[in-house]
Amino acid sequence: MFFFYLSTRIDFFKFAIKVKLRKEDVKYNCRHFLGHIPCKPNKDYDVQCDNCSYYDKDDNSIEFLHSKEEKLNKIYELSNFSDTKFDISADIIQTKKIKVLFIKLGAIGDVIRTTPLLERFEKEYKNCHFTWVTHSPQVLPKDKVDLIYLWEKKYIDIICNQNYDIVINLDKDKEACILLSLVNAKKKYGFVWKNGHINTATDNADHKLITGFFDHISKVNKKNYLEEIFEICHFDFKGEEYQINLNQNLSYKWNKKIKYVSKNKHIIALNTGCGLRWKTRLWPSKYWIELINLLHKNNFFCLLMGGPDEDEMNRYYQSKTDAMYLGVFDLEEFIAITQTTDIIVTPVSMMMHIAIALKKQLMLFHNIFNINEFELYDRGIIIEPRSGCDCYFGNSCSREKSCMNDISVQDVLSNIVLLNKKIKK
Repeated sequence: MFFFYLSTRIDFFKFAIKVKLRKEDVKYNCRHFLGHIPCKPNKDYDVQCDNCSYYDKDDNSIEFLHSKEEKLNKIYELSNFSDTKFDISADIIQTKKIKVLFIKLGAIGDVIRTTPLLERFEKEYKNCHFTWVTHSPQVLPKDKVDLIYLWEKKYIDIICNQNYDIVINLDKDKEACILLSLVNAKKKYGFVWKNGHINTATDNADHKLITGFFDHISKVNKKNYLEEIFEICHFDFKGEEYQINLNQNLSYKWNKKIKYVSKNKHIIALNTGCGLRWKTRLWPSKYWIELINLLHKNNFFCLLMGGPDEDEMNRYYQSKTDAMYLGVFDLEEFIAITQTTDIIVTPVSMMMHIAIALKKQLMLFHNIFNINEFELYDRGIIIEPRSGCDCYFGNSCSREKSCMNDISVQDVLSNIVLLNKKIKK
């Protein structure tokens, strides 16, 4: 018994040491280190920088960029901009407000779930002028963000002509980190290009930096995404809500149409996929069909939703059930249609973040991520495979039969019924 206790203590001690990794311990000059995605040997073989036999030194990966010209040219190169001449005549934004710049390029869902920072900055500084540069301008709330820039050369030139009070970069992409190092600002938060590699502007970003590099650290993380990004900005997360661009005219149009067809039944949005990349997150087709039939029997109205990657699948489900499928829409219209629904059933995807932003009841399929990452604001239920999942942040399943088969139709239905009780009649 003593031996078991002692060996357990030793194993725990080893594990505690194992997960303790500082940014200074990372071998940035390794060929396997990309910075914006987890280290592959760590993912595949659970090795760390201090005991890695896959370390492959590449001094060319350390890239010191000293001058403004060097940094700009690197951004232009990485972004495939054909014009590499800096526009010195780019507009200077004149305002007496606190000028705050957000650099959050993608993915779409991650852009949406960064928006609670808007509310907090406005609370802290009272009088803010917000600029946001992104690949996904469609989702940002136009009534909250003063200037929304697409990631294009002309807007980068404008940004580099400004003097900001605060700039936050929450992306680990090389070009975003270089931009933070380049822009003029009194305060900088997040991820920056420093010492020839991705680094942190302040120590408050160290936690989020390391969890993104190494799976063994990410797996034991207890902070949700909002706690992490608020910490980066030297705040505590206090329940600030998502913000999103909702076209009220489109929402009214679709609400009128769908409510008429649904005959005032509660509308269940079934987001059946999550794009082509993450097939490990997909629930079996036969389960979706069975669920739709049971929901119909329980007097719910089912609305199939998804993007171009789910179009063929949704048409198939429509042919086999009484569910409605409206087709594929641009992002603005997709959000407006989602607004008409009461409960949303989805795997982890962009739809999850849209649902949270619209304050919908959410039934979330979860398997390959750290469950602590998610904040549902007490408006949702997370359902997981009882057998667990072996494919952490993976896009291929290591099992003969995917763990998503373990999530039963009856479990999903019972949770939908629970969520339905929370909806005001």
